Amino acid sequence: MSASAQPLAIKICGLSTPETLEAALATGVEMIGLVFHPKSPRFVPPEEAAALAAMARGRAEIVALVVDRDIAELTDLVEAVRPDWLQLHGRETPEAVRAIRDATGLRVIKALGIADRHDLAAFAAYQGIADRILLDAKPPKDAAYPGGHGRTFDWSILAALDRTSPFMLSGGLDPVNVAQAIAMARPWGVDVSSGVERAPGVKDVDRITEFVVAARAAAAAAAEAGRT
Repeated sequence: MSASAQPLAIKICGLSTPETLEAALATGVEMIGLVFHPKSPRFVPPEEAAALAAMARGRAEIVALVVDRDIAELTDLVEAVRPDWLQLHGRETPEAVRAIRDATGLRVIKALGIADRHDLAAFAAYQGIADRILLDAKPPKDAAYPGGHGRTFDWSILAALDRTSPFMLSGGLDPVNVAQAIAMARPWGVDVSSGVERAPGVKDVDRITEFVVAARAAAAAAAEAGRT
């Protein structure tokens, strides 16, 4: 079965409180993300993240988002939080991704910043190394952190992408535009953070629900269109 035929995976990233985590879990999302980049407004200290992960365990897959961490740091983080996935959102090379997978034994999502079709050249370098590739909008040049800026990119450039490798889509997604994004990009999964917030790092329970409902409806419509 091709990646496009699989049910859509939805990830709510940057969760930082029990209330918003519970709201995300109640929608039945497949993945939740905890951010371990100190410069992000969504940063969660490991001890708090461990408690949030315990809430989510068995209900959704837990993703730990990190930026350019060395293996020793990652090993400590994995031991403390016990995530299911590591999301590498920095400048990690394919060799570094492979080493991190081998050292931690976890599945890895590698995020790539996309602004135009030339940025898609990096996709091939991580195929077969990262378990999933996340295509995110490139951050502003002087940004203190790599994601969650509410920026989109031109999804039409993904039409020529190799569909045999599952990828996730992120960057400026929200309850209003996620249906169009799914129809155009046909991703394995979608990842949202700022699009379900009322302020940077402050998740909105209603927007989380609205996003999931819209994404599920769009995925169902895409699946139906594929059968006709």
